[in-house]
Amino acid sequence: MRAFIVVLDSVGISGAPDASLYGDAGSDTLGHIAETCARGEADGAERRGPLALPNLVAMGLGNAYRLSSGRSVQGLESVDKPSASYGCATEISKGKDTPSGHWEIAGLPVLFEWGLFPHQTPSFPAALIDELCRRAGLPGVLGQRHASGTEIIGQLGEEHIRSGKPICYTSADSVFQIAAHEESFGLDRLYEVCRIAKILTEPLNIGRVIARPFAGTAAENFRRTGNRRDFTTPPSSPTLLDHAIADGRDVITVGKIDDIFAQSGTGRVLKGTGNEALFERTLEGAETLDAGGLLFANFIDFDSLYGHRRDSAGYALALEQFDRRIPDLLERMKQDDLLVITADHGCDPTWQGSDHTREQVPILAWNARPGRSIGKRSTFSDIGMSVAQHIGLPGALPGTSFLPSI
Repeated sequence: MRAFIVVLDSVGISGAPDASLYGDAGSDTLGHIAETCARGEADGAERRGPLALPNLVAMGLGNAYRLSSGRSVQGLESVDKPSASYGCATEISKGKDTPSGHWEIAGLPVLFEWGLFPHQTPSFPAALIDELCRRAGLPGVLGQRHASGTEIIGQLGEEHIRSGKPICYTSADSVFQIAAHEESFGLDRLYEVCRIAKILTEPLNIGRVIARPFAGTAAENFRRTGNRRDFTTPPSSPTLLDHAIADGRDVITVGKIDDIFAQSGTGRVLKGTGNEALFERTLEGAETLDAGGLLFANFIDFDSLYGHRRDSAGYALALEQFDRRIPDLLERMKQDDLLVITADHGCDPTWQGSDHTREQVPILAWNARPGRSIGKRSTFSDIGMSVAQHIGLPGALPGTSFLPSI
């Protein structure tokens, strides 16, 4: 028996019950993308017409969407006999950030408040920036505000190259982001500045410092590269991953899972730039994962390339491209494997701003009694508990398994 958790980063399926507390009442990442496609507003050279996710829909994605939202949307229809168990889950962690969502999936809800930077300019305390510049030998920094990463690079990238000052910015998440040019500033130097920033932001309880390298020669051709790195606060208690490593299990993590869990329990790490490369690494992991092992993968493009950039058409195409690869993954599943496809939060591309949205997430559990509704789960931790049960993993985790009784 093996277990696979595949996180479609930001693919939420309608607002969480407490979405209004986050200014997100009415958000619906997947539903609004489907509606955009149905209206022909996501048509382009590479895709046309209603959202087409035949493999995910066959597994029960439309059923899960109807369960969470109470409605049906073209392209997300319910099917009579889904090939997987289906349901949805609400997050109990505070906030709507990536680490909290993933940690809760792995059995560690974040019940405390992460530190946040105020929505003002400058957003960062002067003492923090002064000390960062002193320790890192910087001539100063640019930005110091809430911003979209791609927009602020376009606005300040040329000045950054001229001045040598990195671009520092934040968002609604607990994050301190530093953008710098890979060649003129240097990738290793950017990582070192981020390490210093992580130390300095710890008293403020900031969850992540993110290195955002970019390349190009001018504002019109600046592009972020695949060398992003997250410096994350380690989980405060053992997660599903830690329990698996402690029990001598084979653990493979794909994509940015290694960074999200601060290298705690992340086993063999398989990296890739872009969803297509990450899918190939996931298939590679599926070929080599030992019996009793766990593979945990994150597909980041949905969030970073399309959700935050409010690109519904690009998001729809990325979903359809992912959907076409699902048969390749199912072919590598063994008879007693468990595959769970889920998400960590929303990032509705039709919503205001450029931040995550507080949403419910889908749960599609292949090989856990096809066609069975597992209902509305009250915490993402039910995923971790179910996986632990499936592979017979000892160790205390919160949550209630949705697997059928044996």
